[in-house]
Amino acid sequence: MTAGNQITVEIAVHTIDSALAAEAGGAHRIELFSNPIEGGVTPSEGLIAAVRENVTKPVHVMIRPRGGDFHYSNLEFDVMGRDINMAKRLGANGVVFGLLNQDGTVDMDRTRQLVETARPLAVTFHRAIDLCCDLEKAVDGLVSCGVDRVLTSGGAATAVEGMNCIAKLVCIAADRITMTAAAGIKPENVRQIVRETGVTEVHAALRSTISGPMRFQKSRISFRHAAPGTYERLVVKQEDVRRLVAEAGRP
Repeated sequence: MTAGNQITVEIAVHTIDSALAAEAGGAHRIELFSNPIEGGVTPSEGLIAAVRENVTKPVHVMIRPRGGDFHYSNLEFDVMGRDINMAKRLGANGVVFGLLNQDGTVDMDRTRQLVETARPLAVTFHRAIDLCCDLEKAVDGLVSCGVDRVLTSGGAATAVEGMNCIAKLVCIAADRITMTAAAGIKPENVRQIVRETGVTEVHAALRSTISGPMRFQKSRISFRHAAPGTYERLVVKQEDVRRLVAEAGRP
């Protein structure tokens, strides 16, 4: 947590423009990823480098080789290790990943290996924890793995729905690991979430859909199989980040 009553606000971004908007809006930390339609995957080397060169706030890079579940093959695990080393080389401040066993428990062995690979960077275990069979046991396990931070909605679709569980996890975590509330966090609900759960950090996407600048458009051709359309973009707006930061810091 930052000074005073200020809650640390992390903003998830998938473009260089959104990274700049998040910083200008007052975000304290940026999570960088690609492909929001899939829930986020590892960003390209070029994107990581561009964000690091143009943003002064800490940047944590998502390490996720594909969309879907969080049980990975040996080759996918190898990719994750390579991507962590790439993020380190490019100046990332932290990495964000999550690995599960088929039975819904945290893959402790592989998590420990990736934590070791990532050091001295900060390590966040992302919302894969929300798919665990036992979240409280998962938190204890992540502490033993050396993870620094956990993103969670308390096993619910949104942080608002999972507030009771998040509050329990905050108590279990104590000062051993940081619990960061995530999923559906907006300026309108962030104070309630902070008050009811006791978290000192929140993670938000704040994505808006805007029309792209193309004047010539072919409506019968689409390169996307889900919203938004080919001529639309998902962006983070500076003013939305500013509102969230202001609301999060209100007494």
